[in-house]
Amino acid sequence: RSFSSEEVILRDYSVPNPSWNKDLRLLFDQFMKKCEDGSWKRLPSYKRIPAEKIQDFKTHLLDPKLMKEEQMSQTQLFTRSFDDGLGFEYVMFYSDVEKRMVCLFQGGPYLEGPPGFVHGGAIATMIDTTVGMCALMAGGVVMTANLNINYKRPIPLCSAVTINSQLDKVEGRKFFVSCNVQSVDEKTLYSEATSIFIKLNPAKSLT
Repeated sequence: RSFSSEEVILRDYSVPNPSWNKDLRLLFDQFMKKCEDGSWKRLPSYKRIPAEKIQDFKTHLLDPKLMKEEQMSQTQLFTRSFDDGLGFEYVMFYSDVEKRMVCLFQGGPYLEGPPGFVHGGAIATMIDTTVGMCALMAGGVVMTANLNINYKRPIPLCSAVTINSQLDKVEGRKFFVSCNVQSVDEKTLYSEATSIFIKLNPAKSLT
């Protein structure tokens, strides 16, 4: 099996693979139909951030004295660092008109916290990823300033859930995004969250 950087970048991990359960596949098909008229779009997802996006973040964040080019070449997204079915299985859909991001998520067995359930930190990771992408799509390069999560019920391992997020308001460089995590049938609320993201100023360094 080849592990060339080109293959790592080119494979889109936001499409079904054999580990996806029936509910996740059904949700995927439903949202793909919503994409047909252009009101929603599926966001591709790779193990590494595409080169043009890396350049955007370099402009805003990266100090070359802190991270060398060879180190950057070895990076990969935390949420895409597990083999198929073992960790974070997810796909995101975005509506520009509604300023909404929906993530369809299935937590694999390597994400266990309490026996049989997804770890709270893994849930927080997916919430932050979803609301962050919602803010990024609306405002460009942003960073998390605040994330407040209320956990209601534990999520069973290997089950599918929907993470529904929306941009609530913008105040200057602050983007306020809220979300909830629900079961496929929308009868069970697992978590609720609010967040604030800051649009980065390329003229100022964070280091």
